[in-house]
Amino acid sequence: QVQLVESGGGLVQVGGSLRLSCTASGGAFSTYAMGWFRQAPGKEREFVVAISKSGVRVPDVDSVNGRFTISRDNAKNTVYLQMNSLNPEDTAVYSCAAFKTDKSGSYYVAEDYEYWGQGTQVTVSS
Repeated sequence: QVQLVESGGGLVQVGGSLRLSCTASGGAFSTYAMGWFRQAPGKEREFVVAISKSGVRVPDVDSVNGRFTISRDNAKNTVYLQMNSLNPEDTAVYSCAAFKTDKSGSYYVAEDYEYWGQGTQVTVSS
């Protein structure tokens, strides 16, 4: 059983930056691919970015458009999400998730992830 805890959310102005962290415990972190998802009020959960267990980044989606960067430090059991040029449409609860790489699935599909953190709120004010 893997436990994931996110941190680093908060209130930021338009154009600002934030770095989220997600620290894992209870499992072999380096064997999981990791993803970040977000959910805004009244909207469905949305894929943001993902990274393979070896550190290869999965291509971005249009809503991110190169503004967000995912990275991981397997020695610290932590994955990071660096968010730049934030805008109000980025306001959401951001959650990290762990993807077991010994099974089939897609990094882009939330249902294919095995473990989830509780989420951290990011609010971008205009």
